[in-house]
Amino acid sequence: MQKYIFELEMKVRDYECDLQGIVNNANYQHYIEHTRHEFLCAAGLSFARLHEEGIDPVVARISMAFKAPLRSGDVFISRLALQKEGIKYIFLQDIYRKADGRLSLRASVETVCLIGGRLAGCPLFDETFRPYLPS
Repeated sequence: MQKYIFELEMKVRDYECDLQGIVNNANYQHYIEHTRHEFLCAAGLSFARLHEEGIDPVVARISMAFKAPLRSGDVFISRLALQKEGIKYIFLQDIYRKADGRLSLRASVETVCLIGGRLAGCPLFDETFRPYLPS
């Protein structure tokens, strides 16, 4: 069982569904990205301000496993856990359908920082994320 450090409730909109009436796979990336951005805001970090300071967190790799489809109108909970490996931060993200608690998506998102356009460790992230990391 994952120790989640952040969660966000959202609702599926009609236009996010495909002809089969289920959420198109590409929209799950939007859901998990929005969750990461909201987590950063909750942790006191602004994407725009980071960029202005020459710090650009970027996605290096994403792995997504689709478990059960979401449909138009479904309310879901996007949950996030965090790990660190070297200079990478790994966001472990799960999406659960609220009505029945069923797992819809399991994702792993590896991120790195470009500082001044170069791959580097990020002391600001190290300090900000320290309380959220497993001991």
